Amino acid sequence: MKIRKDDTVVIIAGKDRGKKGKVRRAFPDEDRVIVEGLNMIKRHSRARRAARQAGIIELEAPIHVSNVMLVCEKCGKPARVGFRFLDDGKKVRICSSCREVID
Repeated sequence: MKIRKDDTVVIIAGKDRGKKGKVRRAFPDEDRVIVEGLNMIKRHSRARRAARQAGIIELEAPIHVSNVMLVCEKCGKPARVGFRFLDDGKKVRICSSCREVID
């Protein structure tokens, strides 16, 4: 998966299209990410003793990785991600528009 935790992404499809956020958590097995403050859902919860209060809780839902694009730190635009091997053999992510190393 080309998107990792702490990357800044922009949502390109869905109700939050065009909004930017930071990736809180990535689920590579499911190809999904949780973006901070975006794709909010309401969950009804029952009280569990003194630990949690009953009511409607708003939380972030996972969004499919195909619906987000990585924002390049150098050019500031959403960009496709490619890979390149450095001279020392390390594999790094690159921005496909400005060819700068992202990692």
